[in-house]
Amino acid sequence: MAIFSGTKVEPIVEQLLKISAKKRAKVREITLDMANSMKTIAKKCFPKAIQVTDRFHVQKLALEALQDIRIKHRWDAIDLENEQIKQARSGNKTYVPQEFSNGDSRKQLLARSRYLLYKDPSNWTENQYSRSKILFDQYPDLKIAFDLTQGLRNIFNTAKTIEVAYTRLAQWYKNAENTGFRAFNTIANTITLNYRSILNYFTNRSTNASAESFNAKIKAFRAQFRGVKNVEFFLYRLITIYA
Repeated sequence: MAIFSGTKVEPIVEQLLKISAKKRAKVREITLDMANSMKTIAKKCFPKAIQVTDRFHVQKLALEALQDIRIKHRWDAIDLENEQIKQARSGNKTYVPQEFSNGDSRKQLLARSRYLLYKDPSNWTENQYSRSKILFDQYPDLKIAFDLTQGLRNIFNTAKTIEVAYTRLAQWYKNAENTGFRAFNTIANTITLNYRSILNYFTNRSTNASAESFNAKIKAFRAQFRGVKNVEFFLYRLITIYA
């Protein structure tokens, strides 16, 4: 295992090229995100390896676009509530927020819907299911965005071949384009620019999951000590605990 500081191409390439060409030629597949720097490093150092765009980075873009729509509505709800409070005070009245059938105010509905939007509906609790019905009734655009996000996840979960995945991604692109949502159009264009490496996932279904999990453990370990002063000792402890 090698750990590099930063993501600059030149110093990482310099270190990786110290590995013999024979050993580097044995690398047949590399999973990576969509950063051009990572693609350049992989191409220069492991020219025989197939590049696979990690599916979870693609899905993350869709989830972030979905949450951006929710957040925009939440700010609007906060502005609306603030205005209603001002009006109530100007009339010497007590402001009482309108509540939906589950007891949420509009602002609470949008705040508390954050986590259910990350999940597959089959994993919703009863409260989350009730909240989702209200949310999607009040905000149809969130329902459309949620269905797009779930549709992308389902492609990665169920497509068995590159050919099937290609067809379904093309249909997803068309659906995203038809919504007129700027963020989802951006995702669709990003998928188009990276479609070859994205489709390579459907050969061996390789992901960065283990590496991302290890990275999360490192961050959590580092956070316990509020940063790191002695890097060498920190790396020694990482190796001792996780290697």
